[in-house]
Amino acid sequence: MIVPVVHAVSLTRRQPSVPADRLVAEMVPPPRFGDVRFDTYIPDPNQPGQAAAVQRLERFAAELNGDGGNGRRRWFRRESTPGPSGIYLDGGYGVGKTHLLASLWHAAPGPKSLCTFVELTNLVGALGFRQTVEALSGHRLLCIDEFELDDPGDTVLVSTLLGKLADAGVKLAATSNTLPDKLGEGRFAAQDFMREIQGLSARFEALRIDGEDYRHRGLPAAPAPIDDDVVAKSAEAAPEGAALDDFPELLAHLATVHPSRYGAMLDGVTGIFWRGVRPVQDQATALRLVVLADRMYDRELPVVASGVPFDELFTEEMLAGGYRKKYLRAVSRLVAMARDGAEHVPTR
Repeated sequence: MIVPVVHAVSLTRRQPSVPADRLVAEMVPPPRFGDVRFDTYIPDPNQPGQAAAVQRLERFAAELNGDGGNGRRRWFRRESTPGPSGIYLDGGYGVGKTHLLASLWHAAPGPKSLCTFVELTNLVGALGFRQTVEALSGHRLLCIDEFELDDPGDTVLVSTLLGKLADAGVKLAATSNTLPDKLGEGRFAAQDFMREIQGLSARFEALRIDGEDYRHRGLPAAPAPIDDDVVAKSAEAAPEGAALDDFPELLAHLATVHPSRYGAMLDGVTGIFWRGVRPVQDQATALRLVVLADRMYDRELPVVASGVPFDELFTEEMLAGGYRKKYLRAVSRLVAMARDGAEHVPTR
């Protein structure tokens, strides 16, 4: 029997509208990374590239702080300054790339922005290309987290946008699971767009960060899924703002909300409670779930769920494809949030 929960909210009933000015104002580190700094990053002693990346980013921040020029000083120049315009952090999921990117943002002078790749492309959709260039060209730094090229249109769009910003004097920093000159491989016919990809690659100095997923380093395994009625009781006992949803209905609802609004959909939510988690069968739904998991993780939301374990969310075919690292990152983050959610499960 499913226990009704009177005070819980439901994500499936939310259709947030996000004005363009909010999109710009919220281009800052999410709550999970609001207090991180270079000295709070703990490099793995077995991975010297991690410590080296911290040192290089600290120098990059120092260069930004020592540059007294105006961010718009090269607005009318088509050519960029010699050498890389930014830093590109490449590595697997869970090695602390977002921590380092946010630390750079905190250490750099303003004006500055930090956003995900999806948020950046949505900003262009909301403002238009020229207005986006104008809005960001006065920045000293633009940080882009989880750089992804999911289709050819985004390849051209972002390559052109970053080129314009770099020509305007904006310094760039980005994270991804793929090196700049490999973007697009396994996702579309990269050879047709290699010129744009190579041009984008030339904008960055690439730093490789290897290591194991820190979210699970030395920690116990995630709790096993629980029964539907226990999920409902947990939501009922949770603080105000618990979001209780049936997983299949939530997946269907995500298709009706633009991924750029998933963060707004979580406004005021204090915990996530899902009944009936099941494997995702199609790629479009899986990619939307990845974005939602990222926004949940940014907000440090605990997760309590019934159904299949999170490591069974994505099919073997999906995990063997071009989005493999996206899906593994989502599993890693959901498992970490499920571990946080264990304390919200009432003892029997």
